Amino acid sequence: MEYEAANIHDLTRGAQRILEVASKLFYEYGIHAVGVDTIAAESGVTKRTLYNNFGSKDALITRYLKNRHLVWWQNLEERLDIAEPPRALAFFDIYAEDARTITRGCAFHNAAAELPTDHPAYAVIRYHKRAVEERFVELIAEEQPATKDPKRLGRHLFLLLEGAFTHHGIHDRGLLAEAREIARELLI
Repeated sequence: MEYEAANIHDLTRGAQRILEVASKLFYEYGIHAVGVDTIAAESGVTKRTLYNNFGSKDALITRYLKNRHLVWWQNLEERLDIAEPPRALAFFDIYAEDARTITRGCAFHNAAAELPTDHPAYAVIRYHKRAVEERFVELIAEEQPATKDPKRLGRHLFLLLEGAFTHHGIHDRGLLAEAREIARELLI
């Protein structure tokens, strides 16, 4: 599944506005709680315009998650470009930064909790989470070629990161820092 082509800049100005509003509302209130009437009204467009641009609410949800992935991934890659080895630790730094500014946890986890697994957007959720795990594996293989099983270590780091992030706000706020320290120990 390729998401580079699904760039927000490929949309008309009106469609960009709809996507921006929908993204904010979906994240703040949940996907099921937000209807197309609300999205259209807050975007300053008619429902017909919304449907002309996205086809359906399901397509808009899918685009919302694709766009969220692209923006987040671009930030990740920029950070990895300047990170000191082991660069896998940059994931923990990015998640910690995200945790300071977000209010409702991971948008992908939230969407997964609301959507059935056969929803078209669910493939985006799976893609995003798989891409994070695979990027861990790539970095470990590149920077630590003597690692016996980079895939297993990558999976461990992924689960450590996701677990700490999921519990941020529920549990002690120091979990991401603690998870980063554990990851550093595993990578050395």
